[in-house]
Amino acid sequence: MALLTDTKARSVKPGGTPLAHGGVTGLTLHPSPAHKGQGKWVLRYVSPITKKRRNAGLGSYPDISIAGAAEQARVMRDQIAHGQDPLEVKAAEAAMPRIPTLREAAEVLHRELTPGWKNAKHAQQWINTLTEYAFPLIGQLPIDQVLPRHIAEALRPIWLDKAETAGRVKQRLHAVMAWGWAHGHCAANPVDVVHHLLPQQPSKTVRTQHQPAMPWMDIPAFMAKQLQHPHDVVCAALKLLILTATRSGEIRGARWSEFDLKHAIWTIPAERMKAKQAHRIPLARQAVDLIKKQRGLHDTLVFPSMRVQNELSDMTLTAFLRRAKAVSDTAGRTATAHGFRSSFRDWCSENGYARDLAERSLAHTVQSQVEAAYHRTDLLEQRRPMMQAWADFVAR
Repeated sequence: MALLTDTKARSVKPGGTPLAHGGVTGLTLHPSPAHKGQGKWVLRYVSPITKKRRNAGLGSYPDISIAGAAEQARVMRDQIAHGQDPLEVKAAEAAMPRIPTLREAAEVLHRELTPGWKNAKHAQQWINTLTEYAFPLIGQLPIDQVLPRHIAEALRPIWLDKAETAGRVKQRLHAVMAWGWAHGHCAANPVDVVHHLLPQQPSKTVRTQHQPAMPWMDIPAFMAKQLQHPHDVVCAALKLLILTATRSGEIRGARWSEFDLKHAIWTIPAERMKAKQAHRIPLARQAVDLIKKQRGLHDTLVFPSMRVQNELSDMTLTAFLRRAKAVSDTAGRTATAHGFRSSFRDWCSENGYARDLAERSLAHTVQSQVEAAYHRTDLLEQRRPMMQAWADFVAR
């Protein structure tokens, strides 16, 4: 029997008689019912298991060429010769879970982790580092084929020159491989032993760089010299920030609805707090007087930007402090708004106030779970004399 040619296949008419391939037993091209020169490849065979006749589709012509269909059909004929039913083999393979590539696994893990991260920027950085440093080299490897040498290959270009970045990439690759192991896609985590394939990184002494803060004993002079402009919203915001030892964002976003001036309490809702827990602040007399003077500037915000009538930007406070040449820490760095919290904390320690009162005033979270279990109150009234004493000191 002559082999089927493209010339003959392209001239086949819609609904015509099936054309035998001629080179593989049972392989035929069934013409399309509507289009000339198109059809469907079918392999007819007798199942070695059920002994029944079956038809296996191999795709459409011309998408699957004559040679391509013949190659598929010969593989199936070989399976039949070995006692396998090609359609049953195909069904079993389709039912097996596909091993994801390292990139696919990382993207799935990233989607699963993202809802638990508070910071959207961190979530994006997590996947960006892998996209830049790992995926181009090993992203297409099935996760069960990733070996320690592959991880080392991805880390080596940045291992010494960008040690901190390399550490992050390694940590995130470890998380991806751990996800693969947990889901049964791989039997081990190659990141656990990759350090044996990389040179030792130079040791670094890690020093915490604290926010520049003005010495607490210099704050009264700064308040008297720099924050006495009665109609300046920025001055008023900085003054209340110092009086309450709060963060810049908490001051800039302060709403009238948060203040109970009758009882001298400022309650910042959880969604505006770093720790996502509501924070109550006992207001000193000076703070209450300052807040009252802000009435009439905005219906919602206590410290609105007078130019655009929305929240002050963080750069507004920073720019003010940079212009105030007297504002510096002991190392000569320009102090930041956040640094006044450190100044307050130092004042508390040096004036004999209990650590618990100071830490609660700063809304610091308790690291010890045992200690946290006994924190049933925010000690609001116990903190009130301390905050009044602080206000009397800085505003004297």
